[in-house]
Amino acid sequence: MDTNKKKLTSASGIPYAENENSMTVGPRGPILLQDFILHEKMAHFNRERIPERVVHAKGSGAYGTFTVTHDISKYTRAKVFNTIGKQTKVFLRFSTVGGEKGSADTERDPRGFAVKFYTEDGNWDLVGNNTPVFFVKDPKKFGDFIHTQKRDPYTNCKSATMMWDFWSLNPESLHQVTILMSDRGTPYGYRHMDGFGSHTFSFINDKNERFWVKFHFKTQQGIKNFTDEDAGAMRGKNPDFAQHDLLTHIDNGDFPKWNLKVQVMPEEDARTYHINPFDLTKVWPHGDYPLIDVGVLELNENPDNYFAHVEQAAFAPAHVVDGVGFSPDKMLQGRILSYPDAHRYRLGGNYEQIPVNRCPYLVSNYQRDGLMAVNGNGGSAPNYFPNSFDEIEADQTYKEPAWDLRNQVADWYDRNAEGENDHYTQPGNLYRLMDEKAKQDLITNVVNSMSGIEGPKKDLITNRQLCHWFRADINLGMAIAKGLQLDLQETMKHMPTV
Repeated sequence: MDTNKKKLTSASGIPYAENENSMTVGPRGPILLQDFILHEKMAHFNRERIPERVVHAKGSGAYGTFTVTHDISKYTRAKVFNTIGKQTKVFLRFSTVGGEKGSADTERDPRGFAVKFYTEDGNWDLVGNNTPVFFVKDPKKFGDFIHTQKRDPYTNCKSATMMWDFWSLNPESLHQVTILMSDRGTPYGYRHMDGFGSHTFSFINDKNERFWVKFHFKTQQGIKNFTDEDAGAMRGKNPDFAQHDLLTHIDNGDFPKWNLKVQVMPEEDARTYHINPFDLTKVWPHGDYPLIDVGVLELNENPDNYFAHVEQAAFAPAHVVDGVGFSPDKMLQGRILSYPDAHRYRLGGNYEQIPVNRCPYLVSNYQRDGLMAVNGNGGSAPNYFPNSFDEIEADQTYKEPAWDLRNQVADWYDRNAEGENDHYTQPGNLYRLMDEKAKQDLITNVVNSMSGIEGPKKDLITNRQLCHWFRADINLGMAIAKGLQLDLQETMKHMPTV
């Protein structure tokens, strides 16, 4: 054997010679139980599929760098931003939200935009979408919403009736639905779309002052979308279009880039601002809180193995670093709990020991044991705290300032109470900002989708959703009603007084 070649071995490193034929009693006899290589190959094959993500199952990812271009130290003490020119390694995973792992990545759907910054203060996960808002504002509603985007439990098919029934009963969804039904719902791959942290987070500076912040990644490649017709054609032609597009451009040295910008709101402003700044269905108008330049994110390295890096990548909004914190955003608070829980179910309790998720700097704690504890498991060091033997201590300089919530009453508050129930101004403004082609595409896409509503409640669901479109913009409502070939005079009888 050529000594320069690698020997074929089992998973335990045992070399073996036969990898194509099972051991049998004679050439036609039964297989012997002792052929352990057969057992190992088949047993591993049976276990190759881990549970797919409940959401964001179909994804693509790449490594890259984030480079600071502007000083924002007056807002945050986060080390990732502390020096102009500083570079930090990142991993970015894009995804569709509602489809299964084998679905097409050109479906009409929001796109996940999750960034892992490998900082010296730990891994920071900024987990968002390609939209600045979302369909619901309370995490109790999330599972119900996602069920409507999946498959009908009776037909096992996608259902326009389920989707529009939910949306028509939840007007808080209208802003995101308007974006989804525009051509932004079918982006031309991942390179030509923006990304958003979506939630409101907080910055904390070296004076222990808190600011509220929203993160925006603006594509340098320019916004480019499929039309509904082109997206449908691409689903049949190449269901992996976005994956192939990202992979080949990076392989060819055409590295995609995004400019990171932030909106910053002084802490006190949140108490009097006319929009709830922690409502995930709302944006902060840029006229009130302009975008501030921070840096550039570049993707320049494809993973050498999709499963090891992209499929096993785990992101959680709970993973923030010193200088970046949470906010009272209810959806964010829910995701702090649910995302790490989802990863522990899918990848195991030690998922942060997987290389793509592992902090490349110091990790010191008392977590031990469990499935796949592969980092030495703490060796002979104590597994309890406090103790008299090691030198690990809690560094009080990382302590955040207290939150002044100004309310001590715990209750179940109506998320859409007076002052929190304007679900129409922002989607209406969005429609009125569109050019004529974008308006017509939105109308066509809504009509095509709502035409799929069926069953005994079809008229009820259709008219209820039309109420929302009319309230957002009467011209939009009229155009959709006309596209659905409804009797406008009869339809208007069902419209509430606006």
